[in-house]
Amino acid sequence: MDIGRKIFFKQVGAKIAYYRTLREMPQDELAKKAHVSTSTLSRIERGRYSDNLSLLLLLDIADGLQIDIALLVSFNDLERQMWWRGIPRN
Repeated sequence: MDIGRKIFFKQVGAKIAYYRTLREMPQDELAKKAHVSTSTLSRIERGRYSDNLSLLLLLDIADGLQIDIALLVSFNDLERQMWWRGIPRN
């Protein structure tokens, strides 16, 4: 997997963890709402579940967090700079 995809999945996972924490929601509660195991959600939040992160799973997570899915997959300039600093882009 190329570096761009790895960074993307880490960014998505960090956003999921951020919104979950913001709502003071334990991982097991969000996992239940998203119909996944707690260990799967943990891997997603750490960017370690990058092989097959489906749109449907992201929709379930966004629904569980009561947010628009766009918040999980869109990044502003500051977020891009934070993650891409020092990494050459093609």
